[in-house]
Amino acid sequence: MIEVYSWATPNGHKVHIMLEECALPYKAIAVDIGAGAQFAPEFLAISPNNKIPALVDPDGPDGEPISLFESGAILLYLAGKTGRFLPSTTRGRYEALQWLMFQMGGVGPMLGQAHHFRIYAPEKLPYAIERYTNEARRLYRVMNARLAKSRYMAGPQYSIADIAIFPWLRSWKNQGIDWADYPHLKGWFDEIAKRPAVMRGVEVLADRRRPLVDDKARSVLFGAEQYQRH
Repeated sequence: MIEVYSWATPNGHKVHIMLEECALPYKAIAVDIGAGAQFAPEFLAISPNNKIPALVDPDGPDGEPISLFESGAILLYLAGKTGRFLPSTTRGRYEALQWLMFQMGGVGPMLGQAHHFRIYAPEKLPYAIERYTNEARRLYRVMNARLAKSRYMAGPQYSIADIAIFPWLRSWKNQGIDWADYPHLKGWFDEIAKRPAVMRGVEVLADRRRPLVDDKARSVLFGAEQYQRH
Protein backbone atom coordinates (compact mmCIF):
# COMPACT_ATOMS: atom_id res chain seq x y z
CA MET A 1 0.00 0.00 0.00
CA ILE A 2 1.23 3.49 -0.85
CA GLU A 3 2.13 5.66 2.13
CA VAL A 4 1.77 9.41 1.82
CA TYR A 5 3.41 11.53 4.50
CA SER A 6 1.40 14.69 4.52
CA TRP A 7 -0.62 17.43 6.19
CA ALA A 8 -3.82 19.26 5.28
CA THR A 9 -2.22 21.95 3.11
CA PRO A 10 -2.66 22.75 -0.59
CA ASN A 11 0.43 20.75 -1.53
CA GLY A 12 -0.70 17.84 0.60
CA HIS A 13 -4.19 17.94 -0.88
CA LYS A 14 -2.82 17.73 -4.43
CA VAL A 15 -1.53 14.26 -3.71
CA HIS A 16 -4.55 13.21 -1.64
CA ILE A 17 -6.83 14.19 -4.53
CA MET A 18 -4.69 12.37 -7.10
CA LEU A 19 -4.68 9.19 -5.03
CA GLU A 20 -8.45 9.41 -4.66
CA GLU A 21 -8.96 10.13 -8.36
CA CYS A 22 -6.80 7.14 -9.29
CA ALA A 23 -8.58 4.91 -6.73
CA LEU A 24 -5.21 3.74 -5.40
CA PRO A 25 -5.09 2.20 -1.93
CA TYR A 26 -3.04 4.42 0.35
CA LYS A 27 -2.37 5.31 3.94
CA ALA A 28 -2.07 8.96 4.96
CA ILE A 29 0.54 9.50 7.67
CA ALA A 30 0.26 12.87 9.41
CA VAL A 31 3.36 15.06 9.56
CA ASP A 32 2.47 17.85 11.97
CA ILE A 33 4.39 20.73 10.40
CA GLY A 34 3.37 23.16 13.15
CA ALA A 35 4.99 20.92 15.76
CA GLY A 36 8.17 20.32 13.76
CA ALA A 37 7.53 16.71 12.73
CA GLN A 38 8.99 17.50 9.30
CA PHE A 39 12.45 17.61 10.89
CA ALA A 40 12.33 14.04 12.20
CA PRO A 41 15.20 11.96 10.78
CA GLU A 42 12.86 9.31 9.40
CA PHE A 43 10.95 11.96 7.45
CA LEU A 44 14.10 13.69 6.22
CA ALA A 45 15.24 10.33 4.86
CA ILE A 46 12.45 10.52 2.26
CA SER A 47 12.01 14.30 2.07
CA PRO A 48 15.42 15.94 2.46
CA ASN A 49 13.94 19.41 1.93
CA ASN A 50 11.78 18.86 5.07
CA LYS A 51 8.57 19.64 3.17
CA ILE A 52 5.37 17.70 2.84
CA PRO A 53 4.12 15.72 1.01
CA ALA A 54 6.35 12.72 0.47
CA LEU A 55 5.34 9.34 -0.85
CA VAL A 56 6.59 5.78 -0.47
CA ASP A 57 5.38 3.18 -2.94
CA PRO A 58 6.45 -0.38 -2.08
CA ASP A 59 5.69 -1.37 -5.68
CA GLY A 60 7.95 0.98 -7.61
CA PRO A 61 8.64 1.01 -11.35
CA ASP A 62 11.19 -1.82 -11.12
CA GLY A 63 9.30 -3.79 -8.52
CA GLU A 64 11.33 -2.22 -5.73
CA PRO A 65 10.14 0.44 -3.26
CA ILE A 66 10.48 4.08 -4.32
CA SER A 67 10.25 7.24 -2.23
CA LEU A 68 9.51 10.65 -3.68
CA PHE A 69 9.24 14.21 -2.46
CA GLU A 70 7.91 17.34 -4.24
CA SER A 71 4.19 17.27 -4.98
CA GLY A 72 4.61 17.90 -8.72
CA ALA A 73 6.97 14.95 -9.06
CA ILE A 74 4.54 12.79 -7.11
CA LEU A 75 1.65 13.75 -9.40
CA LEU A 76 3.75 12.84 -12.44
CA TYR A 77 4.74 9.55 -10.87
CA LEU A 78 1.16 8.60 -10.07
CA ALA A 79 0.02 9.63 -13.55
CA GLY A 80 2.71 7.39 -15.03
CA LYS A 81 1.88 4.53 -12.69
CA THR A 82 -1.83 4.57 -13.52
CA GLY A 83 -1.86 5.99 -17.04
CA ARG A 84 -4.38 8.60 -15.93
CA PHE A 85 -4.73 12.40 -15.87
CA LEU A 86 -1.82 13.12 -18.23
CA PRO A 87 -2.56 13.26 -21.98
CA SER A 88 -1.13 10.42 -24.06
CA THR A 89 -0.08 12.60 -27.00
CA THR A 90 3.23 14.44 -26.93
CA ARG A 91 1.52 17.79 -27.55
CA GLY A 92 -1.07 17.12 -24.89
CA ARG A 93 1.54 16.12 -22.32
CA TYR A 94 3.46 19.34 -22.81
CA GLU A 95 0.25 21.36 -22.56
CA ALA A 96 -0.38 19.74 -19.19
CA LEU A 97 3.21 20.02 -18.03
CA GLN A 98 3.44 23.74 -18.72
CA TRP A 99 0.42 24.39 -16.50
CA LEU A 100 1.78 22.05 -13.85
CA MET A 101 5.02 24.06 -13.87
CA PHE A 102 2.97 27.27 -13.77
CA GLN A 103 1.49 26.03 -10.51
CA MET A 104 4.79 24.83 -9.07
CA GLY A 105 6.73 27.95 -9.99
CA GLY A 106 4.03 30.61 -9.69
CA VAL A 107 0.71 29.77 -8.11
CA GLY A 108 2.11 27.88 -5.12
CA PRO A 109 5.01 30.17 -4.18
CA MET A 110 3.23 33.45 -4.84
CA LEU A 111 -0.06 32.56 -3.19
CA GLY A 112 1.92 31.10 -0.32
CA GLN A 113 3.61 34.48 0.14
CA ALA A 114 0.23 36.19 -0.03
CA HIS A 115 -1.01 33.90 2.76
CA HIS A 116 2.11 34.59 4.81
CA PHE A 117 2.08 38.38 4.68
CA ARG A 118 -1.70 38.78 4.80
CA ILE A 119 -2.39 36.19 7.54
CA TYR A 120 0.66 34.81 9.35
CA ALA A 121 3.32 37.53 9.49
CA PRO A 122 3.54 39.02 13.00
CA GLU A 123 4.06 42.46 11.50
CA LYS A 124 1.72 43.71 8.79
CA LEU A 125 3.97 45.14 6.09
CA PRO A 126 1.93 47.16 3.57
CA TYR A 127 4.51 46.82 0.79
CA ALA A 128 4.63 43.01 1.08
CA ILE A 129 0.86 42.69 1.39
CA GLU A 130 0.32 44.84 -1.71
CA ARG A 131 3.08 43.09 -3.65
CA TYR A 132 1.79 39.56 -3.15
CA THR A 133 -1.91 40.42 -3.27
CA ASN A 134 -1.35 42.05 -6.65
CA GLU A 135 0.62 39.03 -7.84
CA ALA A 136 -2.17 36.72 -6.69
CA ARG A 137 -4.67 38.76 -8.69
CA ARG A 138 -2.39 38.69 -11.73
CA LEU A 139 -2.13 34.90 -11.57
CA TYR A 140 -5.90 34.60 -11.22
CA ARG A 141 -6.24 36.75 -14.35
CA VAL A 142 -3.91 34.42 -16.24
CA MET A 143 -5.96 31.39 -15.22
CA ASN A 144 -9.25 33.13 -15.93
CA ALA A 145 -8.08 34.02 -19.45
CA ARG A 146 -6.98 30.45 -20.07
CA LEU A 147 -10.32 29.04 -18.94
CA ALA A 148 -12.23 31.50 -21.10
CA LYS A 149 -11.13 29.32 -24.03
CA SER A 150 -10.48 25.92 -22.47
CA ARG A 151 -12.67 23.74 -20.27
CA TYR A 152 -9.68 22.65 -18.18
CA MET A 153 -6.24 24.11 -17.61
CA ALA A 154 -4.47 21.81 -20.07
CA GLY A 155 -7.25 21.47 -22.64
CA PRO A 156 -10.48 19.51 -22.97
CA GLN A 157 -9.58 16.84 -20.41
CA TYR A 158 -9.17 17.03 -16.64
CA SER A 159 -5.51 16.51 -15.76
CA ILE A 160 -2.82 16.77 -13.10
CA ALA A 161 -2.64 20.49 -13.94
CA ASP A 162 -6.15 20.96 -12.55
CA ILE A 163 -5.38 18.73 -9.57
CA ALA A 164 -2.28 20.79 -8.77
CA ILE A 165 -3.92 24.21 -9.02
CA PHE A 166 -7.29 23.63 -7.39
CA PRO A 167 -6.22 23.25 -3.73
CA TRP A 168 -4.35 26.55 -3.81
CA LEU A 169 -7.48 28.46 -4.80
CA ARG A 170 -9.56 27.15 -1.90
CA SER A 171 -8.07 29.95 0.25
CA TRP A 172 -9.07 32.71 -2.16
CA LYS A 173 -10.35 34.94 0.64
CA ASN A 174 -6.93 34.90 2.30
CA GLN A 175 -5.41 35.98 -1.02
CA GLY A 176 -7.57 39.09 -1.36
CA ILE A 177 -9.56 37.69 -4.28
CA ASP A 178 -13.06 38.67 -5.39
CA TRP A 179 -14.48 35.82 -7.50
CA ALA A 180 -16.63 38.29 -9.43
CA ASP A 181 -13.48 39.38 -11.25
CA TYR A 182 -12.75 35.85 -12.53
CA PRO A 183 -15.98 34.25 -13.78
CA HIS A 184 -14.37 31.58 -15.98
CA LEU A 185 -12.02 30.51 -13.22
CA LYS A 186 -14.88 30.47 -10.73
CA GLY A 187 -16.89 28.16 -12.97
CA TRP A 188 -13.93 25.80 -13.26
CA PHE A 189 -13.35 25.94 -9.50
CA ASP A 190 -16.96 25.08 -8.72
CA GLU A 191 -16.91 22.15 -11.16
CA ILE A 192 -13.71 20.71 -9.71
CA ALA A 193 -14.94 21.16 -6.14
CA LYS A 194 -17.94 18.90 -6.87
CA ARG A 195 -15.88 15.93 -8.02
CA PRO A 196 -16.32 13.12 -5.46
CA ALA A 197 -12.60 12.30 -5.37
CA VAL A 198 -11.77 15.95 -4.79
CA MET A 199 -14.30 16.16 -1.98
CA ARG A 200 -12.72 13.12 -0.35
CA GLY A 201 -9.17 14.33 -0.96
CA VAL A 202 -9.55 17.69 0.76
CA GLU A 203 -10.88 15.97 3.86
CA VAL A 204 -7.75 13.83 4.30
CA LEU A 205 -6.08 14.85 7.58
CA ALA A 206 -8.33 17.94 7.73
CA ASP A 207 -9.40 17.03 11.26
CA ARG A 208 -5.77 17.29 12.39
CA ARG A 209 -5.16 20.80 11.13
CA ARG A 210 -5.15 23.79 13.47
CA PRO A 211 -4.35 27.49 13.08
CA LEU A 212 -0.60 28.01 12.73
CA VAL A 213 -0.43 31.27 14.67
CA ASP A 214 1.12 30.33 18.03
CA ASP A 215 4.75 31.18 18.77
CA LYS A 216 5.92 27.57 18.47
CA ALA A 217 4.38 27.13 15.03
CA ARG A 218 5.78 30.49 13.87
CA SER A 219 9.27 29.49 14.95
CA VAL A 220 9.02 26.08 13.30
CA LEU A 221 7.56 27.30 10.02
CA PHE A 222 8.96 30.79 9.59
CA GLY A 223 11.61 31.40 12.23
CA ALA A 224 14.81 30.07 13.72
CA GLU A 225 13.83 26.39 13.80
CA GLN A 226 13.16 26.38 10.07
CA TYR A 227 16.75 27.40 9.36
CA GLN A 228 18.62 25.23 11.83
CA ARG A 229 20.62 22.32 10.49
CA HIS A 230 18.83 19.01 10.87
